Amino acid sequence: MSSAAAHPRALHAVLGSGPAGTALARELVRRGHAVRLVDRTAGGPDIEGAERRAADVSTADGARRAIAGADVVHHCVNVGYHLQVEVMPRIQEAVLGAVADAGARLVVLDTLYPYGETGGAVMTEESPWKATSAKGRMRAELDERYLTAHREGRARVVLGRSADFVGPGVLNSSLGAAVVPGALTGGQVLGLGDIDLRHSYTYIGDVAAGLATLGEREEGDGRVWHLPTAPAVSTREIFGMIEERVARPLEIVVLAEPRPFGPFDERFMAEYAEMFYQHTEPQIVDSSAFEHAFGITPTPLGAALDATLAWYGTWLADR
Repeated sequence: MSSAAAHPRALHAVLGSGPAGTALARELVRRGHAVRLVDRTAGGPDIEGAERRAADVSTADGARRAIAGADVVHHCVNVGYHLQVEVMPRIQEAVLGAVADAGARLVVLDTLYPYGETGGAVMTEESPWKATSAKGRMRAELDERYLTAHREGRARVVLGRSADFVGPGVLNSSLGAAVVPGALTGGQVLGLGDIDLRHSYTYIGDVAAGLATLGEREEGDGRVWHLPTAPAVSTREIFGMIEERVARPLEIVVLAEPRPFGPFDERFMAEYAEMFYQHTEPQIVDSSAFEHAFGITPTPLGAALDATLAWYGTWLADR
């Protein structure tokens, strides 16, 4: 058993308080760990059992303050699409340097971007990294640095890759605020690209459970894992499942190419254009390696949609 699992009060520092970091902090508290949730302002809602701390982890001093005393560090920081190529390498340098100096383990929330266009082939951890987009190449370069640091003994690192998020608190996703509010209120619902292609979505609760498990289980270190992800179905099938739950037909607006819509403004869509291949070919994630290694299965898609619709119902009522 790993040291983190053997000592349930290990301190886990979660960097980034977006949907993934917030869900992860709650999951770690539920598992009995001491938890510190870090972002630039520490201004979000309280999470019972978690300490909030403000730090800018794109700087060496900020990263050191963020992880001071932590046994495990979870890197869930993301930035706006237009800033990623510039800022994410700076964050990596600061965080990787801090964990190396402190001797903490590092769990990195990762994306599918390094694989690039697959022609619809199922993505496993053995799939080649063929990204041609700027963001995909950047992510691949960062991942290789993480894995090299582990191989060379400078840091203990593990990467957990996720498909598009779905779930409570998830707004900026292709199955988020451009879809669910319209489904609940009779407004327009966005479909990107070819909605008849199979497309994987990872439930935010499974992202949290997967990252928490990697934080507890050192035997997973030194490699990439696909976080638990339900079997892929077409986006049209998902819309049909939502229609059953809201008891009304959806007014689906399909964008065959990137252009502004709802929460996705012109700047975002301009930056997202190079990633739009994700909606013009099947995006199919196989997470069976993780499931077999750690005994965790993904939440069924229907249950994930139930939780998502319930959360958005409350979110809309509070606005």
